[in-house]
Amino acid sequence: MIDDFAKNIVHERLRRDRQALLWKLDGLSECDARRPLTQTGTNLLGLVKHVANVEARYFGEVFDRPSPEPLPRWQDADGSEHWAAEDETREQIIGFYQRTWERSDATINELPFDAPGHVPWWPESTPARHTNLFAIMLHVLSETVRHAGHADILREGLDGRTGARAEHGEQIDEEARAAYRAKIEQAARTAAQITA
Repeated sequence: MIDDFAKNIVHERLRRDRQALLWKLDGLSECDARRPLTQTGTNLLGLVKHVANVEARYFGEVFDRPSPEPLPRWQDADGSEHWAAEDETREQIIGFYQRTWERSDATINELPFDAPGHVPWWPESTPARHTNLFAIMLHVLSETVRHAGHADILREGLDGRTGARAEHGEQIDEEARAAYRAKIEQAARTAAQITA
């Protein structure tokens, strides 16, 4: 009984954060969705592509339910799953993510919480290499939450839009934001003077 309750809670959180990640692309130009927004090249569409590949691997290969769609080999990690090439459309990447989560949801729904899995790309010395559905659900949820947080910061930097879902979006009050930011900046400068 507790397993079903916990499984449902974790699954619902995963569904929520998938949607939050996709929402960060709404209304963006092709360039803004794709361009590198950090020194390491992190970009919004690339985050979606990466999380889709992570989910396809963990809910697919780990439970001997491989994706019917081609995935880059984990052994050949060259960074290409972190950005969208010129010939990859936003619709293709979003569609792949949505099809992946349908397959992932089927895995979650069909397997018990303690269903055994094996992560071949984790080192042999890692005890968790032989794992179960519960551990993989937590792993994928943490990956999704982490990258949805990255996406939130990137989107805020582009146009000031924040939040986890469209229905929680608020009008941007530039004056209030500037005043709030100035208050935090002043607190940081004062703290630096006190500790100097």
